[in-house]
Amino acid sequence: MTGYDDNKEQLLKRLRRAEGQVRGIHRMVEEDTYCIDVLTQVSAATKALETVALALLDDHLNHCVAEATREGGAVAEEKIREANAAIARLVRS
Repeated sequence: MTGYDDNKEQLLKRLRRAEGQVRGIHRMVEEDTYCIDVLTQVSAATKALETVALALLDDHLNHCVAEATREGGAVAEEKIREANAAIARLVRS
């Protein structure tokens, strides 16, 4: 069971929306749309993916990391390291 099982449909809906936004951006570039308009859509798609990433991170912390910390030991340490690395990747992007 993954941490996002309860939110899977909502995540898939958000991903479909982001996928549509990216297809729209592709179409805009093909049609030589004004640069700023394309950049605005890129920003919206990026925000949509960031929202998915934050929801996944929240689910991971509340499910996987919380469960591992109850277990303790090396498993908990590894889950915390994974979460820290994921947060660092999100902050850098």
